[in-house]
Order: sequence, then structure tokens, then C-alpha cells
Amino acid sequence: MVDLQELVDKIDDLSRIVTRQSAALARLAEGGSRAAPDVPLLVELHALRSDAVACAAATRARKERSAFEAIAAGLERLLAGRGGALVSPRPGHPFSAAMMEAAEVVATDDAALDRTVAELLEPGLEVDGRSVRPARVRVHRHQPPDTANGTLVG
Repeated sequence: MVDLQELVDKIDDLSRIVTRQSAALARLAEGGSRAAPDVPLLVELHALRSDAVACAAATRARKERSAFEAIAAGLERLLAGRGGALVSPRPGHPFSAAMMEAAEVVATDDAALDRTVAELLEPGLEVDGRSVRPARVRVHRHQPPDTANGTLVG
């Protein structure tokens, strides 16, 4: 069984590792971009950032959450420094099949919301103006109410 001091030491070790990794990511991001972005590398960095965000959301410990958030922020800076950009459409923005994937459809009786983003599920990745990983979103789809019983047709 691990005693409390060992656990504290391990968390401190993790904090030091995260600090070193964040500093290394910052140095890489500040190093300037190359003539052509390395798309496979950017895709992998995007996946790592998504994993770090998921880990931050899943952990209960504040120190661990902060560590994962720091890693995600460092990876985001690295993505930007290497020519990548996160695609994070906000609710209400028009759905764009070129930059987004409709992972789910949400019925609405408001025609003004038809084909707009209801919720961002996962940011996408854009490199040199083209989508290399579409943002995963929930999309509103207009379905008029059934006049007989007041429910959505579907």
C-alpha cells in the first residue's frame, strides 16, 4: 500500500515533468514555422491535445487536472507555432461540411436554427486553410411540429 508521502512525491514528480514538457513545447512553438507544415505531425499533436483535454475532464484531483490542462495548452501553442489552427465553431454558427462533421443531429422546431451548430463535441484541425480533421459537432435540424399533437415530426 502506498503511503501519503509517496503519493505526494509522485504528484510532485509529475508536476516537474509537466513543467519541463510545457517549457519544451513552448520552445518548439517559438522556434518558428517551416516552409511547409508537417501535417502528419500536426494531426498527432492534435490527437495528443484531445487526449490531454479528456484526461483533464476525467480526473478529480486538482493537481492532475492542472497538469493535463498545461499539457493541452502547450500542445495548442505548438500546433499554432507549426501552422495548425483549432477549428472550434460556436453554437449558432452555420454548419460547414468542409470544416465540420455532424456527429449528431438535434431536432428543433425553430427554423432559424436549421443547419446550425448546437454544440461542439471535439475541435477540428486546419492546416494552410484546409481541414485535415473536421470539428465534431451536434447540428440543429428543423422539424416542424406535428400540428395534430404538438410534437416534432421525425
